[in-house]
Amino acid sequence: MADFDWSKFSMKIYINADMNTVYESWAISAQLRNWFLRKADFKTQDRFPRDENSLIQIGDTYEWLWHGHPDSTVEHGVILEANGKDRFQFVFGIAGIVTVELKQLPDATEMILTQSQIPTDEKSKSSFHVGCSTGWTFYFANLKSILEGGLDLRNKNPAYSNVINS
Repeated sequence: MADFDWSKFSMKIYINADMNTVYESWAISAQLRNWFLRKADFKTQDRFPRDENSLIQIGDTYEWLWHGHPDSTVEHGVILEANGKDRFQFVFGIAGIVTVELKQLPDATEMILTQSQIPTDEKSKSSFHVGCSTGWTFYFANLKSILEGGLDLRNKNPAYSNVINS
């Protein structure tokens, strides 16, 4: 696997929802909590809290917490792109840059996530390339589940840890 590029990965899914709905699932704090996070706080460039129902903007910073993980598992980053339509990008802590691109198809929205600039030391290969791609696979399925039928697949019981659904 000497030619394998550990610095990035991409994945794609088709969701039976319109592109605006999928975009808002990424770009509105309250929507992020529906499928991805237990806490998704954003601040504007002026350091004021962003309303949980408004679109996130370029330069906003965030603090994220997940179900099934203690508050010490916190992620901070900044929004690099948020065009209000089909592209969303953020710094994912030290794990690299995440770019989400959407394309409206006749009966679905194509969603492609690319995580790039992943550090390539041995620990990062395991934690960020393998770990993040595994996590995104689950959260892709959860977003699809929620938007297509309403079922949230996340484990929200903190007594159950080290499971694939949190």
